[in-house]
Amino acid sequence: MRTAVSVSALVLAAVALTPSVALAAEPPVPVVTNPTDPDGLGGLATETLSYGSQQHQDMDVWWTPDGQKRPGVFLIHGGWWSGGDKKYMKEITRSYADLGYTVFNINYRLSGAAPWPAQRTDALTAIATARKHADRWSFDAGKYVVVGFSAGGHIAASVGTYGNGIAGLKGVVGLSPIISPLRAYSDGEKTANLDKRKLREAAIRLAGGCEPKGKCSRIWASMEVAWHASAKDAPMLTVHSEDEFVPPTQSQLLKQMLGQVGVPMTIMTAPGTNHSAPLYREPGVAERVQAWIAERIG
Repeated sequence: MRTAVSVSALVLAAVALTPSVALAAEPPVPVVTNPTDPDGLGGLATETLSYGSQQHQDMDVWWTPDGQKRPGVFLIHGGWWSGGDKKYMKEITRSYADLGYTVFNINYRLSGAAPWPAQRTDALTAIATARKHADRWSFDAGKYVVVGFSAGGHIAASVGTYGNGIAGLKGVVGLSPIISPLRAYSDGEKTANLDKRKLREAAIRLAGGCEPKGKCSRIWASMEVAWHASAKDAPMLTVHSEDEFVPPTQSQLLKQMLGQVGVPMTIMTAPGTNHSAPLYREPGVAERVQAWIAERIG
């Protein structure tokens, strides 16, 4: 079943869509009624909705409409913070829905339209919206993980270290996550590696176009994941290729800082240079990530 609805975020008024369906206080759980399953959903239901009033503040939800509450997986796409789209995550979204999770595949405002921390704010708002209307999607709001790819991994990890723990968040996974934009800025300054140079420029764009000095130092500090580690943060898993342009050293400082406050973190490495989704698709990687998630939310 495919519908389009508009959902009020916690701090934003509902946005009218065409067609639009307003959420009732206790909306019924939609069910798949077409026995021929023309879309090949295999008993799954899908829905696209807005969690805010601006472009890219939307998400797709995939769930099993059997009335049984299920743990949630939030997916955050990559794209240098300035590009990408949830539509490229459809295959991965389906894979987690097939495993029995309620899956939220989210878009967020891109850096060309809104600088940091808009991206983290959007992820937090999407999560809050999903938890507020959890019954609609058979979602257990007290048990979910966030999984991000590349720039989306930075956003996911930033959600994981936001405040002193977030209700219901049981784990964070990053595939080639940019844990330290400052490190990316430094690594990309004098290098022949085009991806490292591009990442440096992407980090500057994320910070609103300014470099990490003077009046911009505070925004860059906000972008550093490890500097915000606290005792009630969720456990983390990060995955890097050994020789990719976002190397495992990106995660090592975060592991050290989380360890100091008693939060476990695992850094997994694979040979080669594959980054983000191609790394995830390497033999055994997705299975290890899925096993780690299952240990935390079942």
